[in-house]
Amino acid sequence: MKESILLKAKAASAFLLLLIFAAGCTAPRAVINSGKVTAPGKFKVGVNFGGNIATEPIGQLDDIAKATVDAIAKKDSVYYDDEIETATKALLAYSLDPVGPTFDFYVRYGLAPRVDAGYKYASGVHVFDTQYQFLGPTGTPENPGVGDWYGSIGLQYAGQSSEWVDKLFLDKLQPVLQFTAKRKDITVPLIFSKSFGPEEEKGSIAFGAVYNHTFIEYGFEPGELFKKVGGEVDRVNPLMEENSFGSYGLFANARIGFKYVYLVPAITIYYQDYGNYKLLNNAAYSFSGLTFIPSIGLQASFGRGR
Repeated sequence: MKESILLKAKAASAFLLLLIFAAGCTAPRAVINSGKVTAPGKFKVGVNFGGNIATEPIGQLDDIAKATVDAIAKKDSVYYDDEIETATKALLAYSLDPVGPTFDFYVRYGLAPRVDAGYKYASGVHVFDTQYQFLGPTGTPENPGVGDWYGSIGLQYAGQSSEWVDKLFLDKLQPVLQFTAKRKDITVPLIFSKSFGPEEEKGSIAFGAVYNHTFIEYGFEPGELFKKVGGEVDRVNPLMEENSFGSYGLFANARIGFKYVYLVPAITIYYQDYGNYKLLNNAAYSFSGLTFIPSIGLQASFGRGR
């Protein structure tokens, strides 16, 4: 009996691990910048590898067995029950905070002595941001200013749709549930950093707080999904809703290198109360949890400046 329970637990853990590394199309919310913006006329380019580990979606997916999903998908007529409700909760929770690996590449350009802007492409998600430096010098290692502490505030926009559903085993329920979701994220980091060498010549260490606001539109348009009401059988009505929620986080990152090339490790942690969401058949559910976003990347700088 104990061996059977242990085998089931190992199988569930292995499945979740596979899911985490096989899926993921996540709005990038990791904070990897220092408090010093890119010098005017110069560029920074880089790549990042990481993961989005959210406690609520993992908990919801853990309640679903792949065998159950396969069995439902093979039925000619599906009736709304606890298993269907669990599946809808998992799909929604995952759309609120997709679990999985993250990969992105980006470019930043210095627009003015205290302002830069950037573009990032992250697994199909287009991200635009800008950053304003309100503290510290604005020189370069070749022409340094006075001081080694920096402070800045940023603004980032990202948008994505629910293409990630095709990467989950839950995609077999799409003909039944027809789930769609679109989200937009606005991220505002407040960053402070300490320079290693003049004007971050040898890198920096940074920390701060970050606020993210997510706007989500989601819906279900079930086809062959029915419910029994008394002695009659009715189709389950479609559902389309909108919601939004805030996330509050802390972060730390470092840039380790010399002049032109840096290694960039980072960790960002968010807490969010996702709020209350309507589901099919007049059901509703509330979600909340922590999200951990570790990452590591490489960054290079070039350009003559001005």
